[in-house]
Amino acid sequence: MIKKFNQKFTDEKIFDVIVYIVAIIIIAIILYPLIFVVSASFSDPHKILNGEVWLYPKGVTLEAYTNVFKDERIWNSYKNTVVYTVLGTSINLILTTLLAYPLSRKDLPERNIFMFFIVFTMFFQGGIIPSYLIVQNLGMIDTIWAMVIPSAIATYNVIVMRTFFQSSIPWELQEAALIDGCSNFKLFLKIILPLSKPIIAVMVLFYAVGHWNSFFNALIYLDRDHLYPLQIILREILIQNQSAMDNAVTDFEMVNQIMLAESMKYAVIVIASLPVIVMYPFVQKYFVKGVMVGSIKG
Repeated sequence: MIKKFNQKFTDEKIFDVIVYIVAIIIIAIILYPLIFVVSASFSDPHKILNGEVWLYPKGVTLEAYTNVFKDERIWNSYKNTVVYTVLGTSINLILTTLLAYPLSRKDLPERNIFMFFIVFTMFFQGGIIPSYLIVQNLGMIDTIWAMVIPSAIATYNVIVMRTFFQSSIPWELQEAALIDGCSNFKLFLKIILPLSKPIIAVMVLFYAVGHWNSFFNALIYLDRDHLYPLQIILREILIQNQSAMDNAVTDFEMVNQIMLAESMKYAVIVIASLPVIVMYPFVQKYFVKGVMVGSIKG
């Protein structure tokens, strides 16, 4: 008996060691590119091109960030992206919640038919041209609404949120509230929403990251530069640097352009990613709980 126990203990210990080793390797694979980009953004571009930067900054300089923020379009695009993210996420959250909760109610007539048509849109869509024509006919081209209305609801998020309501909030609790005279509106505000903080945090994270990184809608629907989000402006800066490098008339000028483009490339990546990285730790605990409950239990 003691021998079997010792063997089992040894096997479990070996398994734990393997799990830790694999986890450390995966973490290193995930974190190294991020660490390298941050280090390169503060490093001398000569040392970057020479392959001297691996983990820590070499020849620390803020020249890359100085060059990026000299462009006034960066500040305007940052403002635009913040507006699009806040406004778009608010619209997403309100509409997704108002759609997902009724679909989770057992007393909603023909809810499965409604769900069928909603899921249908995940697999069959009109395409870019019909979507553009709809936005154009609604008069939203080259306006802020073109950035938030076409993506107002994500079908997958509706499914996840509906599953959370069904699996995590007992129907008996809702029935008891209704029997006590609570209206549907008050039930939703006073009981459902306070119990739904994990999934709400998940939806905020999903939608906010989507809006922050969004550039395709801007390419299609926006014509004026002052409405462009951050991702479009950063893309234009890199393209302009590459174009200037291609058009350089002397070797010395070409070297300078290569140095400038190389240092700014990493700086713009950090600038674009920083807000999302800062926000994630505050919603991480809700993110894990909400996704697990909203997807697996369904």
